Amino acid sequence: MRTHLFRGALALAVLLFLSSSALAQSVLRGKVNDAQGKPIEGATVTFEAEGVNRKAQTKTDKNGDFLQVGLSSGPYKVTAAKEGVGAQTLSANVRQGPNNPMTFSLTASSGLSAADKEAAVATQAAAGAAMEAMKAGNHAEAITKFNEVIGKVPNCAECYYNIGVAQTRLSKPAEAEAAFKKAIEIKPDSADAYTGLANLYNGQKKFDLAAEASANAAKYSGGATGGAAGAEASYNQGVILFNAGKFADAKTQFEAAVKADPNMGMAQYQLGMTALNLGQFADAVTALEAYLKVDPNGPKAAEVKASLPAIQGMVKK
Repeated sequence: MRTHLFRGALALAVLLFLSSSALAQSVLRGKVNDAQGKPIEGATVTFEAEGVNRKAQTKTDKNGDFLQVGLSSGPYKVTAAKEGVGAQTLSANVRQGPNNPMTFSLTASSGLSAADKEAAVATQAAAGAAMEAMKAGNHAEAITKFNEVIGKVPNCAECYYNIGVAQTRLSKPAEAEAAFKKAIEIKPDSADAYTGLANLYNGQKKFDLAAEASANAAKYSGGATGGAAGAEASYNQGVILFNAGKFADAKTQFEAAVKADPNMGMAQYQLGMTALNLGQFADAVTALEAYLKVDPNGPKAAEVKASLPAIQGMVKK
């Protein structure tokens, strides 16, 4: 009887493995620069949902980067501002999973020559047009616009990163890889560019390269210090290792993700999935129960509710 149940659990593990996918909570990241393309630390980034009373805020780090995880889907007005520098508002249609990165260029209120102000306005306009093209899915146009910005700000690492994203979506992996590597050449600690490479290599089933790139993304996004950025980086590494069939290593990454952010539902789910594929049924139950607690109506809730009793039965045996 016990052998029969064990085989049933293995069949269930295979079923869940085949049905699993690398879904994530909404992730919206971006960068805030000044008119010369230099990052602005401590800028406030505000996310205001349109039509409902929902608002969130975060701040940029020393590299001018920001990250917001867990926004509900829908249209938002996103404003980046810093006193004495300026403010800019862009529109974003947030979806679950990774979203198009946002780039803000704040114009200084004083201290610039007329020529500098004119150049800043032109650069900001080109950057805004590039991001609008990205959001509209006009990736070839976005590449053209980002190259216009590069013509004015040659060391625009974010521009090369966004070109890499656009080339990826145009199914041009060689061009995308070159753009991401150029971004890293300019900004060696660009977690975004390493994440872009990781996703690119993962899609090509170059799992060793994907894992290396993802490890660098985790390193430079603050993965060792926890928080939302650390949780996302560990989760991404876990997904790559899971896809490569390296379940023990994947479990370590998913455990790090839920430690950094216990409310990251998909990390709890993938932790359960990984434990199940390792035959660690008690750990699988704990993680899947945590998933249902965190996200009871999530994309995998029905699947988990249907399969959980059988897995719980294995633990009791």
